[in-house]
Amino acid sequence: MVPHMVELLSVAWLGKPIWMWLLFHAVIVLLLAFDLGLLHRDSSREIGVKESLALTAFYLTLGLIFGGWIWWYIGPQAGQEYLAGLVVEKSLSMDNVFVIAVIFGFLGIPRALQHRVLLWGILAAVLLRGLMIGLGAALVHQAEWVLTFFAAFLIYAGAKMLVSGSEEEDEGETANRFANFMRRRFRVTPDLHGQHFMVRLPDPKTGQMVPWFTPLALALVLVNGADVIFAVDSVPAIFAITTDTYVVYTSNIFAILGLRALYFALAAMVDRFAYLKTALALILIFIGAKIVVADTFEWIEIKPWVSLVVTVVLLASGIAYSLWRTRDARHSAVEERPVRG
Repeated sequence: MVPHMVELLSVAWLGKPIWMWLLFHAVIVLLLAFDLGLLHRDSSREIGVKESLALTAFYLTLGLIFGGWIWWYIGPQAGQEYLAGLVVEKSLSMDNVFVIAVIFGFLGIPRALQHRVLLWGILAAVLLRGLMIGLGAALVHQAEWVLTFFAAFLIYAGAKMLVSGSEEEDEGETANRFANFMRRRFRVTPDLHGQHFMVRLPDPKTGQMVPWFTPLALALVLVNGADVIFAVDSVPAIFAITTDTYVVYTSNIFAILGLRALYFALAAMVDRFAYLKTALALILIFIGAKIVVADTFEWIEIKPWVSLVVTVVLLASGIAYSLWRTRDARHSAVEERPVRG
């Protein structure tokens, strides 16, 4: 019995032994149980910036440790690809954080309830991302031209991001249209009802008790929708770095797990990162151009560590420039803050 089990676990699935997939998912389940079951059992408790930063560092550290294991067990090439993928996904997820902040602001979701939406949103994002990566892997392994399509799409998405208008205005308009659509076709309460996504209230016409959606449910749908749209950019970006499905999936999931914690750290400083969008656009263009160069000039080989360094430099430059350009706004906010007597 035991030899047969060992043999089964050694069978390759999507390029890696089954036991490697089971090991990774066991780690993820333990992390979610620790985070959601112990650290944040009360989903209505507001998460402060310090706690958010600590949790972000915790997930980032675990992601780097897992990358070290990949480096040691699979090899330096896979390790570099994993680290590059993790940094790219983390970088692009910062843009998603700001979109989520716009959604919460438009729907009037208080900070104490945002954690509950993000909790379920992250769980849904893990499942949706797994499906999209599986589809992407199937396409890439069936036809090599898919990578060329991914490259063209990334360059287009980056260029569009450079010249587009305010993303916050676009997301606010989208949230407004979606909220109006839902209220026309479904029963949606005008006000929040605590942590509930759905409540039973009397029907205005019949007086019978019927289910109603709450604004919290609208926020959950919009957050998940934003993640799907975000994945349209991020999944091709990681496949442009590596076609190893295991590396793609693990780096993606570790980046997503820290998104909820990252949100509470950055949401309070959204206005300080006004120029980060340019850096993210340049990252997408670089990753897409890397494939085009490799296909056009076969003698040129861009190592994974080059992608990692370029991504880190662009991201750090975007953050530093944003903080420098908005330093006057921070000082003004401090000066205008009322003095408590």
